[in-house]
Amino acid sequence: MTVSYRAIRGTKDILPIDSPKWQSVENTIRDVMHLWNYREIRTPAFEETGLFARGIGELTDIVAKEMYTLKDRSDTSITLKPEMTASVVRAYLQNNLGKQLPLVKVYYIAAMFRQERPQAGRLRQFHQFGAEAIGSPYPEVDAELIGLSVAVYERFGIRNALLKVNSVGCPLCRPRYKELLKSYLKPLLPKLSEETQHRYESNPLRILDSKEESDREIIAGAPMIKDHLCTECADHFRTLQEQLGQMKLKFEVDGRIVRGLDYYTRTAYEIISPDLGSQDALAGGGRYDLLVKELGGKETPAVGFAAGIERLLMVLEKQKYDFQAEVNVTVFLAATDDAGRAWSLERARELRAAGLACEVDLLKRSLKAQMKEADRQRVRFVIIVGDKELKDGAATVRNMKSGVQEQVKFDRILDHLKAR
Repeated sequence: MTVSYRAIRGTKDILPIDSPKWQSVENTIRDVMHLWNYREIRTPAFEETGLFARGIGELTDIVAKEMYTLKDRSDTSITLKPEMTASVVRAYLQNNLGKQLPLVKVYYIAAMFRQERPQAGRLRQFHQFGAEAIGSPYPEVDAELIGLSVAVYERFGIRNALLKVNSVGCPLCRPRYKELLKSYLKPLLPKLSEETQHRYESNPLRILDSKEESDREIIAGAPMIKDHLCTECADHFRTLQEQLGQMKLKFEVDGRIVRGLDYYTRTAYEIISPDLGSQDALAGGGRYDLLVKELGGKETPAVGFAAGIERLLMVLEKQKYDFQAEVNVTVFLAATDDAGRAWSLERARELRAAGLACEVDLLKRSLKAQMKEADRQRVRFVIIVGDKELKDGAATVRNMKSGVQEQVKFDRILDHLKAR
């Protein structure tokens, strides 16, 4: 058969065989978020383009190269959201969440869209989870967000994950550092990769986290912003490290951890896994005290993180994680004739209402084929009914694990199943 249409490059179907894994992961993430008293927020799949252009920054790779942008019928420019933080802040402002709570703590699980080169763990439609805490300037909140993100991976039993932290300064100390960095990099530019050279003017901090090994060797001696912080940023970073120590979180300070988005200030961090290869980031985040004001609100401190679900699944599968997510039907109702099929449809509805997952043969197969299908689906019980059973008022109930068959009166079937 010729397939006329295929999924767009960089997108992927999540098939029924895989969806239980996703559900298991999402449920675990929600469990951890609720333990830390973060509440779910859901924002639209698309926003006005200006929200991301203004919030993320015109010169970032996301805005310049990767956004899916189109005009709707009213000639409004809209964009499928490439990240969640700007959308959360827009919802925070539009719905006056800051007036309801002094510290707004939310989490999300959502699809994002970026038109970048597809590769392992990086799709054009991908899925992220994350959290935001809006309203506090104190490093204790940074420490909590970092602790929360670490707690998610601890819940999954991820091995070898490494937490790296840094500070990217603030509008007072970062401009001076950028000029220092550019002065250092200028004579080295001809030796650097083309993409890194492009970043020299548009986003020089991103040069520090280049994944090109040749670039990393050339800039190994570059000055680090953590060594050029103003007094307030240095105090904030020192207190954060103390808090992480008190929380017994293992970490290392890495001056190469920077953020590609303009709204970040002070804290920047990543959780990485060697199981992901060169694109090794499981999660990343930090403080963004400039964004709320940039999007039209009053000056409001905030901190958050985002993490890829596809990347998490890659690591979990590599580490042989037991998803415990297989969904098996409890009862298969097998009919031997038309009368049995009519009875099965009626009784399956009653059993489902009582909380038992049921399957009914809808292909009018032979009893042998139905039993084979029940075995394939790893069903616990098969209820066999036909004209004879209807006359006797009792069904044949087969325990598929033990092989034992019993005749059970119709009005006792539910009790019989629940007792086993």
